[in-house]
Amino acid sequence: MVTAPRTWVIREVEPPVPGPGQVVVDVHRVGVCGTDVELFSGDMAYLHQGHAHFPIRLGHEWMGVVGSLGDGVDSEWLGRRVTGDTMLGCGHCRLCTGGRQHVCHDRFEIGIRGDWPGALAEQLLVPSTALHALPDSVDDMAGALVEPGGNAMRAVRAAAVEPGSRVLVYGPGTIGLLTAMIAESDGVEAHLAGRSDKSLDFARSIGLRHTWRLDQIPDLAYDAVIDCTFGAELPSKAVSVVQPGGRVVLIGLSGTPSLVDTRELVLKDLTTVGILSGSPGLAQTIEYYADGRVDPRPIVAGTVGLGEAGAALAGESIVGIGPGPKIHINPRT
Repeated sequence: MVTAPRTWVIREVEPPVPGPGQVVVDVHRVGVCGTDVELFSGDMAYLHQGHAHFPIRLGHEWMGVVGSLGDGVDSEWLGRRVTGDTMLGCGHCRLCTGGRQHVCHDRFEIGIRGDWPGALAEQLLVPSTALHALPDSVDDMAGALVEPGGNAMRAVRAAAVEPGSRVLVYGPGTIGLLTAMIAESDGVEAHLAGRSDKSLDFARSIGLRHTWRLDQIPDLAYDAVIDCTFGAELPSKAVSVVQPGGRVVLIGLSGTPSLVDTRELVLKDLTTVGILSGSPGLAQTIEYYADGRVDPRPIVAGTVGLGEAGAALAGESIVGIGPGPKIHINPRT
């Protein structure tokens, strides 16, 4: 639990009890995300907007096994391996009833917003409506990568790229890697650009062929550009690089406003799409993992116990951790 900026403690709490329509999941694996790091450091905007408060239990990329059920929950969920949606809408507003609970004004975000405790614990309380069953072909490691994969899946779908087309992805972090992997699995020529030679070398090591430093991107026709970074200057760059009639997809969030010349959007007849949350992409991500079209597991650098969660959040060196961008935590060890 994070009690203040850069202050982490392991604390015994009362076990959750499922209410009507809820389940308790025995958590087996949790991913550390950039959002978790921002909350840990105290920089996350939600903390300053009143949507999140210390103390906060982090963890929104997770998988586990359903251990108990509340009233009204189908008994078939008991004992099933699951992951789940981070975004929990109010359930009755126009956005929720229209299938857009992930942008509900009154939503909770597990481990992030609205004081809903996250998955960095032995057990997690979740509405049964948020659950997604995991087939046996999706192991624990891949199961905890469904949430970031859902974000990447939505970014690729928003880019509307087809087999034989070309997409440029900014950012070789977890979301950028998964975005390029999903695009490649769809027959799209994916180019991945970043600042760090180390991260680009890693991308090549897992089979991504077209990787470039940001200052060395080849002058090619890009049908879409997807920005998965924190760089305030890159949305404008994406608008300049993409082909006329193409698409720019924005999934990264910069710490300062990004300035884009809207005249260029008009004169190039561009479509620009923002992506918040993987919610509508979770089911399809599970399908891609299950049938082997995408294997996300190589991006995981290693798995540590709950006692090393603070080090993982602080970006400290951990013995035995590999070169990938994602660290997983087993909160039961």
